[in-house]
Amino acid sequence: QVQLVESGGGLVQPGGSLRLSCAASGRTFSTGFMGWFRQAPGKEREFVAAIRWSIGSTYYADSVKGRFTISRDTAKNTVYLQMSSLKPEDTAVYYCASRVSPSAVFGASDFGSWGQGTQVTVSS
Repeated sequence: QVQLVESGGGLVQPGGSLRLSCAASGRTFSTGFMGWFRQAPGKEREFVAAIRWSIGSTYYADSVKGRFTISRDTAKNTVYLQMSSLKPEDTAVYYCASRVSPSAVFGASDFGSWGQGTQVTVSS
C-alpha cells in the first residue's frame, strides 16, 4: 500500500502559477506511474498529468498541455505539478494518485492509491 499526501493548493488569480506537491510513503518501490487528477463540482474526476516513475516520461491532458508540468524527485519520493497560466476552469480539487503497472493508461480506475486532495481555486 502507498500513502500519498498532497500540498500546495490555494487561491490564485487568473494567469498566475501554483505548484502542487505529493509525497509518497509505504510500498513506493513498486510504483509504475504517479499522476494528478482533478475534480470540479458536479463533474467527474479527470486525468491531468502522469509521469512514469522509473524513466520520467510524461503525459498530459490536452487541456493543460503547455501550461502544466509534472516532475518527480525519486530521492524524496515526491511528485510535483507546476501549474502556470491558470484559468478559472482549472478550479478543482486536485488529487495525486499512483499505480503499480507501467502501462500508459490513465483512467481514474487504473490508479489504486489516492491522496486526500487539495483545493485549487482560480479567481480574481
